[in-house]
Amino acid sequence: MTTGLFVFSYDLRLHDNPALKQTAEQVDHLLCLYCLPQQGMDPYPAHKLPWGKQRQAFLLDSLADLNHQLAEQHPHQGLLIRDTPLEATIDELLDQYPISVIGRSEQAGYYENQSWAYIEAQYPDVTFLTIPTHTLFTRALLPFTLNELPASFTQFRLMTEKLDCRSESVVDLELPPPPALPQTAPLHPINLARTQLDRMPERPSVSRGFTGGETAAFEHIQRYFSGDLPARYKETRNALDGWDNSTKFSPWLALGCLSPVTVLRYLDDYQTKVIRNDSTEWIRFELLWREYFQWYAHAYQQKLFYYRGIKNQEPTNRHDESRFQQWCNGKTGYPIVDACMRQLNQTGYMSNRGRQLVASCFVHELALDWRYGAAYFEQQLIDYDVASNWGNWQYLAGVGADTRGWRYFDLEKQTKMYDPEGDFIHRWLDNGSHSI
Repeated sequence: MTTGLFVFSYDLRLHDNPALKQTAEQVDHLLCLYCLPQQGMDPYPAHKLPWGKQRQAFLLDSLADLNHQLAEQHPHQGLLIRDTPLEATIDELLDQYPISVIGRSEQAGYYENQSWAYIEAQYPDVTFLTIPTHTLFTRALLPFTLNELPASFTQFRLMTEKLDCRSESVVDLELPPPPALPQTAPLHPINLARTQLDRMPERPSVSRGFTGGETAAFEHIQRYFSGDLPARYKETRNALDGWDNSTKFSPWLALGCLSPVTVLRYLDDYQTKVIRNDSTEWIRFELLWREYFQWYAHAYQQKLFYYRGIKNQEPTNRHDESRFQQWCNGKTGYPIVDACMRQLNQTGYMSNRGRQLVASCFVHELALDWRYGAAYFEQQLIDYDVASNWGNWQYLAGVGADTRGWRYFDLEKQTKMYDPEGDFIHRWLDNGSHSI
């Protein structure tokens, strides 16, 4: 009887999870593990504080849902949640169980991959599996090597937009149950660490639109594609507020409660059965933007976090704690920026247009070190994704994937375009609580 271990990370789902499927197929008993992030020990630069409450709550929602779904698969299955570093946890589990196979999903994060390589080196007699689940394409499907990653998104899009996505992934829109998982190893009782799931306070009312987990993710994607929202997405996507103005898939994509392949399958189905227009194509366009940054992170690794970026180009900005705190707290004196930052702090979310405006202010008006802005987003955003976050900040700061140099947004002009009546500004600067 063989025992395996599957390490969940940014793939908190059962559907379209080939890494989980392939690991489960090789063993008779399967342990499912998640190690909570070690806050205060984060290796990414410019960090000062733990995750915001909204980001923590969304994660714990997702873990609770995953644990429930695993138990639905088998009465003796569940999620082992540990608040210890991954290296120490695996060492402990290997002492307790005869684990011969350890599987995980491929990740874009440089430091996560360094940690995994260290673990692999410690246990040469264990079979390690790393299977891609976070991208539309596998590395083998890309028409270039990572060393030849196009220098701009436009070049990447032209080379990939006709590709089929991960060939081993099949998503049934009727969502039948995934293949049954083996029961957990019966050698020792598993402590599911329920206290970790219950330790967070009540979710703030401003964030109730976002409930973590695969169950909520599928409820949302099914609702989104059941009406006309995809058909008018391009017209509404730049709105600074409003639940239905954008897809809102990003938080579930970030934790892997939803796979990009699943989103693409729903989009293809909608375009076949309902309508294909500029708006639906723009959703595909933005899925490719996400895809580009995933491979960007794989290609540039630790350079994703360098002050000089991938271009080795010295910015002129420097960190100033006073101006940085003004930006964090929504007290810069630029009303559109302050409204967006207060929205972020209250809800853990901000529109894409808002992110561009506050990042442009950070880099240009406040002349601050872009890495601190990226780190604050990492702290606060419920849809934080290492590749998209740090790649986009490099892009805005002029040290990343943009042949035209840094991006500047005229805040007064942008306010007139996207908040002409001042509704958004008044809503978020009156110190009240609001929904997204």
